[in-house]
Amino acid sequence: MAVPKLLNVRQHFDKTCISDVEAAVRSELNGLGLKLSLGSRIAVTAGSRGIDNIPLVLRTVASFIKDAGAEPFFVPAMGSHGGATAEGQLKVLAGLGILPEYLGAPIKASMDTVVIGSVDTGISIDASHSGVMPVHMDKLAYEADGIIIINRVKPHTSFHAEAESGLQKMLAIGLGKAVQAANIHNFGTRGLRELISPVAQLMLSTGKIIAGLGLVENAYDKLMCIKGLIPEMFAAGEKELLAMARSNMPSLPVDKLDLLIVEQMGKNFSGTGMDTNIIGRLKIEGEPEPGSPIIKRIAVLGLSDAAAGNAYGIGLADFTVKKLVDSIDYEATYTNMLTTNYLERVKIPYIAADENSAVEAALKTCSLNRIENARIIRIKNTLDMENIQVSPSVFEEIKDKVEVIV
Repeated sequence: MAVPKLLNVRQHFDKTCISDVEAAVRSELNGLGLKLSLGSRIAVTAGSRGIDNIPLVLRTVASFIKDAGAEPFFVPAMGSHGGATAEGQLKVLAGLGILPEYLGAPIKASMDTVVIGSVDTGISIDASHSGVMPVHMDKLAYEADGIIIINRVKPHTSFHAEAESGLQKMLAIGLGKAVQAANIHNFGTRGLRELISPVAQLMLSTGKIIAGLGLVENAYDKLMCIKGLIPEMFAAGEKELLAMARSNMPSLPVDKLDLLIVEQMGKNFSGTGMDTNIIGRLKIEGEPEPGSPIIKRIAVLGLSDAAAGNAYGIGLADFTVKKLVDSIDYEATYTNMLTTNYLERVKIPYIAADENSAVEAALKTCSLNRIENARIIRIKNTLDMENIQVSPSVFEEIKDKVEVIV
């Protein structure tokens, strides 16, 4: 098959970023006026996302706490990720470079929780559910003298609301551990839209959370904003950060494609392996698919090492390769799916022997009159969208908006 030769081009997005991350973190924390008691134990959340400079952010927070005479420790706050085990979650953090020796503070991992109250969901799954849901919090964090929440704020890959991926989700899903992640996901996307905020607000009402750091990345996966927030400002502050994140997301340069080739997927790039906001697919039963972009076929070629075998989101693709499938940790992948209940996202697509076979098979199913006119884009992953490859037909449409890389 005469597959069109792809051209190397560079997209241009806003490059605003923070040059001194450590100074920015300290400035934001100092601005909150925190009063930490001598010897108090402060838990700091560490999530499963590949965020720019996240080990440095966490280490700086630990240093700030120690400078105040308090004792920091970190807790994995990632719901069911890492196979919903303490050992698995430590492995996920290690894969992100989040290690005790670098942080200068211990990481204490446990899946144990305490129930701090309940919320009225206003949603009944069936006749056996009363609509009242217990609210869980990581036991080790709850027993600390204070908790600092840290997370990236960005559009979610399954729903849209005033609070999506951010500090409140880190509370409700991450710090609620596997049990609460499952409880909220049991209500589907409506549960995510409507329950994250009230659950987070109940957790904030305990007085255990003393501060938060909201992180926003630019289209180049670089930190462009670090915002310190006191608990009372979580909701309003996160809303502003979400708007900033949405306006600075990377994107494909066209709305219609025959084939998108994704070199790597993984949890470090997106909770769904490939960001649904980029590829225009949700694969959630009962939820309408986005109006754009419209992509006939998606081929994914690899799973990142940082994903630790979790291939949740592979079902968003139509084609893959044997090498990727052989690297899947099915226990971790299926545990993730059983927490979200989004079955379509873990269905294995067509498995090709290699990359060339995957591309050829994908194009054969596009019903094209002339393969040489196929509209194709190849990207590294859905976070790294600056340098991409495009077919001649796509290039003709975008040549005035991109830079050719020789």
